[in-house]
Amino acid sequence: MPNKSTDQTTQRSVSYHVILGAVLFAVIQSFTLLSHILLSFLLVILISLALNPAISWMRTLTGGRKIPTGLVVGGFLAILILTGWAFLGPMQNSIANISKQLPGYWERLQKPLIMMEQRAAISEEKLQAEVTTEIARTERQAGEPAVKPTPVAPPKATAPEDSGSLRSSLSEMFRDVVGSFTSVAFNGAQVLIVLVTVFFGVFFTLMNPRPIVGALFAIVPLRHHDKALVVMQRIGMFAPKWAGAMLVGMVTIGMLVFLTMWPIFGFTDALVLGLIAGILEAVPFLGPILSSVPALLLALGMGGMTPLWVALIYVAIQILENNIIVPFVMAGGMKLHPTAVIFSMLLCVGAFGVLGVLVAAPLVAIASILHEELYRKQYLETATDEYLREMARKALHEK
Repeated sequence: MPNKSTDQTTQRSVSYHVILGAVLFAVIQSFTLLSHILLSFLLVILISLALNPAISWMRTLTGGRKIPTGLVVGGFLAILILTGWAFLGPMQNSIANISKQLPGYWERLQKPLIMMEQRAAISEEKLQAEVTTEIARTERQAGEPAVKPTPVAPPKATAPEDSGSLRSSLSEMFRDVVGSFTSVAFNGAQVLIVLVTVFFGVFFTLMNPRPIVGALFAIVPLRHHDKALVVMQRIGMFAPKWAGAMLVGMVTIGMLVFLTMWPIFGFTDALVLGLIAGILEAVPFLGPILSSVPALLLALGMGGMTPLWVALIYVAIQILENNIIVPFVMAGGMKLHPTAVIFSMLLCVGAFGVLGVLVAAPLVAIASILHEELYRKQYLETATDEYLREMARKALHEK
């Protein structure tokens, strides 16, 4: 006679896997809608784990988590406010200078365009006259009556209204640029919404993280809690290293901006620009764009070729950041291979959008932890690091 308890266990196991499969299917189907929510949750957990050691240390001095959390959040807000206040005066002066110089810029832009249009119209008039004369000469040679040349309308009456004129093309280009800025503004609004959500999520999580961490254990079967605890502890030890690598990247970008802007704007303004670039470095995509706006406004206030040089410097810093600084800083700070960091950025940007860059390196480290704790200990118990390096050496035919 079959064991009833065994049948019930089998039914529960089948039901569990069916429900799990249904949940995974629903998540995959609605991932586009859920991506920002998942990204916000991941950022809240990672940032909270990164700040938790400092909060726990301060908790031993104050006896609770509320005061340390308030101090950390207040310090962050104070840095933002002081940086904005320090830049307010120079920014107002630059905007005033730009408003005075803007009519002159527009006149200088219009004059060469009008001259080019008129020259093109005159050239077209001469070409039409030559063609008409050539046609008349050919007809006379053939014995046909000559065709009287048709007078050409003055260029001033038609050139400004010509849809193919340079100024109309410039207007179309401006409309395209405005459309691009609209798309950037929409993406920026989404980024800001996520960042505000993450800010408050981190604040409330640091105040009382135990319910959130307990909920993570609640979705894991009881027999796997020991492994889940080890994984959570390793992620908790890794998160501060990730935050440290982020801080190093922010300081590096801030110093680069400061050193390159110092000869152009002077020490004080360059220092403020470096602080802005360093703070906004934590925000992918939108951060570098926003950090370049104050520098470009200051450069426009100075006039001349300064805006072009400033724009080129910021583009060069951005290229250097995306291809060298971020991969190597993240890889060195968290002991990850730079290639893995680069491809994880591409994957996370495709999955989560521009803010996915923030969680790219942490997800590589988390995947490595899960592989070591769940897969390697289960299926590669005897495969040591030295053995794996030896296998890689043989595969590459190295001596």
